[in-house]
Amino acid sequence: MNEEIDIAALQKGDEKTYQELVKVFAKPIFNTCFYILQNKEEAEDVTQDIFVTVFQSITFFKGDSKLSTWIYRIAINKCHELLRFKKRKKRFGIHIPIFGSSIEIKTEAPDEILHQDERRKVLFKAISMLPENQQIAYTLYNMEELSYQEIAESMNLSLSAIESLIFRAKQNLRKSLSEFYKINEL
Repeated sequence: MNEEIDIAALQKGDEKTYQELVKVFAKPIFNTCFYILQNKEEAEDVTQDIFVTVFQSITFFKGDSKLSTWIYRIAINKCHELLRFKKRKKRFGIHIPIFGSSIEIKTEAPDEILHQDERRKVLFKAISMLPENQQIAYTLYNMEELSYQEIAESMNLSLSAIESLIFRAKQNLRKSLSEFYKINEL
């Protein structure tokens, strides 16, 4: 990821530099939000909110960590906020689907597309069943390809804690996915 963004220009409110920042970070931040939230519209909304927060808070960035780490930390916090909000709403009887209710119709090999879509949903569901910290660490490592050190800084945890979270996440996923595939083979 390009870390050549001029932080001083950002802190002075330079719009061109801010646009460059969005251009560099928008896709990876959206992907992270999508994997955590598992909803495209929510991920888009949260991603926009993240960049508004970055713009409003850049003056507080001290440079103790990489800019990308700071932005990922904001992203994780925003996703946590939305998940907590959704859990509160769910407790009060409002049903929020995990996956979108619309079915996208594609013209290429429909049986293969449906099979891939089913596998993707199974994987997302298995990831969503992980404890929150495992889910985030696994997503940042496998989907965003961040290093353990970057994840540790983003999540504000030790390197050994991240190693443990990812190891346990892989074990839990292996267990839940193997159970699913055994059931579906019958």
